[in-house]
Amino acid sequence: MDVKFDFIELEHNARLLVATCRVRPIDPTTLTLIDWDEIRTFRTDKRKDEHLSARWLLEQALGEWGLNDLTALMISRTEERAPYLNVIHGMWIQYSLPSISISHSDGLACVALIDEGWTVGLDAEPLNRPPKPAVFDMMAKGEELERLNAGKIDSLLAWTGKEAIQKALRMGMHFNPREIEIPIGDLESEISIGNSKIQLRNFLHPTHKIMLAYGKDSTPIRSPEEALLEATRDAMDSGASWGVGCSTTRNNS
Repeated sequence: MDVKFDFIELEHNARLLVATCRVRPIDPTTLTLIDWDEIRTFRTDKRKDEHLSARWLLEQALGEWGLNDLTALMISRTEERAPYLNVIHGMWIQYSLPSISISHSDGLACVALIDEGWTVGLDAEPLNRPPKPAVFDMMAKGEELERLNAGKIDSLLAWTGKEAIQKALRMGMHFNPREIEIPIGDLESEISIGNSKIQLRNFLHPTHKIMLAYGKDSTPIRSPEEALLEATRDAMDSGASWGVGCSTTRNNS
């Protein structure tokens, strides 16, 4: 299967990798980073092929990144359904793992990886399928909505840009897209949202509009093991008695 890898060098020597491939049937038994319970919920072959192609592509991208042994890793999700890589619970292995984002649409699968300490969001939609005016008021308000209705904004760029930002914030639709305003006509721009500064980039592709959003990770995800280690360090630093039977151990047993 044809795969295209694009490395993008960012400030502070951070790495960003974008990988794309066409969707096709994949044998799930050849993959490592899959959830069999999730696969069983898919009602159509199309949905299954999209999901498995994206997971296959993610594994290829991780190999390109330098992570060749994925047997100790799994994909988890936050409460807002944002995917992230972590070590299988109980293995107590420390890896430097990239943040990830996954998208698929109309026969194309895309993934983005970015160095630990950063967050990334990616969204792709076919160039020939811009959002219909009927949904404009769901994605914009005020002057931005007026410009969309007047045809002064690329509606597909705005749609995918907002979704990419929602993913980079790890909020998805839990963050109202009407609160995100996309600059007009810029291929790259910085957007401030709360305490986060997000870089938005138009990633050029022949058949799809692909938007990337990335920035410093202000709310890193911690595994249960990391939370326990941090609680133990805090107890040690406080001078409190710790070990078997202490509050840190009891509360995380």
